[in-house]
Amino acid sequence: MLKIGIDAMGGDFAPEVAVEGAVMALKKIGPDSRIVLFGDEKRIKELLAKHKCPAEKFDIIATTQVIEMGDHPAKSFISKQDSSMTVGFKHLAEGKIDGFASAGSTGAMMVGCMQVIKPIEGVIRPVISTLIPIVMNRRGLLLDVGLNVDARPEVLTQYGLLGSIFAESVLGIENPRVALLNIGEEEGKGNAQAKATYDLLKEQKGINFVGNVESSYIFTGKYCDVVVSDGFVGNIVLKMAEALYRINSRLTPFKPWLLNWLRPVLEPICPKLYYHQNFWNAMNYESVGGTIVIGINAPVMIGHGGSSAKAICSLITTMERNIESRVCDKIREALHNMAEEEKAEEKTEE
Repeated sequence: MLKIGIDAMGGDFAPEVAVEGAVMALKKIGPDSRIVLFGDEKRIKELLAKHKCPAEKFDIIATTQVIEMGDHPAKSFISKQDSSMTVGFKHLAEGKIDGFASAGSTGAMMVGCMQVIKPIEGVIRPVISTLIPIVMNRRGLLLDVGLNVDARPEVLTQYGLLGSIFAESVLGIENPRVALLNIGEEEGKGNAQAKATYDLLKEQKGINFVGNVESSYIFTGKYCDVVVSDGFVGNIVLKMAEALYRINSRLTPFKPWLLNWLRPVLEPICPKLYYHQNFWNAMNYESVGGTIVIGINAPVMIGHGGSSAKAICSLITTMERNIESRVCDKIREALHNMAEEEKAEEKTEE
């Protein structure tokens, strides 16, 4: 049985949207998956009754405290030992659940990732990433999107490896193309950080590095599948994409509900219309649910603080895919093999 842990008390509109999203996800997860809700047991059961969903369909772990958005991340994680988030991380570390997700404090979530779950041996810095829409119904990966705003070239280079493993394991992309986000495609472009990272990526084993990519091409999939950036630039790209989605939603003459209703008739006649719709739908954070933390010992996802029930549902289904992919094990194995190869090379040189 695969167990997906959800912080029912995390987020601006919790626990209402967290419980509603979990109920929605019941219809989408596999028969061997089970959702585990952490939070106020009485309130959770009241909300399940409101949605006419039997509480027996979930595992409910009762907690008495909540880490609020305004709390100090590290201090609250330590002081609130019976918070839904802290207890969720403890269950994940003990193997009682297979993955954990929350729309609560990002800072507190990263404290749990670093102090409880901990980075995989060999990972310099874990990274948060997001799936990016690519035309013709495909997905790519952008990392970092906000965790490490000042990353050394060695860290960015390892992002390329982590992203490549994730893209192959979770997205099913064979030999994914890895590119460095830059102001030009030519080698030698960019600031000192970009130039040093480019040189290291060229030498990085285990990835298909294709060079620099300009931001105008990251959603086309023409040149790459994985885009490497520091958290400062990556977060700007992410928020720009979210804003473009909102603008498009207001301006489009075709309402999503109408297109979905007409899909059986229109899609065979005009498939490009639905490529367009699918692309913009994928630009909506609600369709992914949150950002994925790559480089730690167990699957963790961080949802948007303002998550809706739809976003929580997507958070759960995306988490299920991450768990099933065994991406953490694959990263651990890849880094172990690289370390062994380096040791063997050093012995040979001696």
